[in-house]
Amino acid sequence: MVIINPGNPTGQCLSEANLREILHFCYQENLVILGDEVYQQNIYQNERPFISARKVLMDMGPPLSREIQLVSFHTVSKGYWGECGQRGGYFEMTNISPQTVDEIYKVASISLSPNVPAQIFMGLMVNPPKAGDISYDQFVRESQAILESLRRRARIMTDGFNSCRNVVCNFTEGAMYSFPQIRLPRRAIEAAKKAGKIPDVFYCLKLLEATGISTVPGSGFGQKEGVFHLRTTILPAEEDMPAIMASFKRFNDEFMEQYEDYRGYSRM
Repeated sequence: MVIINPGNPTGQCLSEANLREILHFCYQENLVILGDEVYQQNIYQNERPFISARKVLMDMGPPLSREIQLVSFHTVSKGYWGECGQRGGYFEMTNISPQTVDEIYKVASISLSPNVPAQIFMGLMVNPPKAGDISYDQFVRESQAILESLRRRARIMTDGFNSCRNVVCNFTEGAMYSFPQIRLPRRAIEAAKKAGKIPDVFYCLKLLEATGISTVPGSGFGQKEGVFHLRTTILPAEEDMPAIMASFKRFNDEFMEQYEDYRGYSRM
């Protein structure tokens, strides 16, 4: 089982109760857990902190803590580092057999990518400046400034989506994504079918053509039948966010005005 925490595409954080339920299920079904935790520094809501699957597993004690097979992933590509080009990351294996570890090591050893720069970056990530170091104060200022800016951008985007007709969006608790639900009118769904497109793909393409805003249709993430979302990031420059959301709102208003059936469709 793969878990992404904080989540992609939803931007939500798993609670301890969520993780305990998942771990119990994997124990009962004898499933290996792959814990994608690369957004663990990207937290924007203090009451929903990041909690690692490994910590919860260890807190649960035997037999689960000794038997559940868990692989936890982290990287320098996310967080306040954002060093995607370095291709640096690691995975920590818990309760994985030595034979399996040997095979994984073998596969990792034949990679064609040079890994020395990535290892240097990983070393800096896991061993950041500490209190008393010359660079510590600057490190704290810069890292906090990046996360606070992302928090503000998440708020601007969430509020912007929720101000739009027929759009509902949860606040981005973590990661780098916003995942608003778009309540598409019946006429828009019919127009999408005539065009040979999935309804949320139809909406996202219209958005791209009208505004240049590129988003990912929610149908690519296996969403519930008849429910439509789009995924976008909170990564545009903070000073550009108000204009981006204003452009989205204008498009959405025009789209809904074009396709709403006022005889049988209620507005949100």
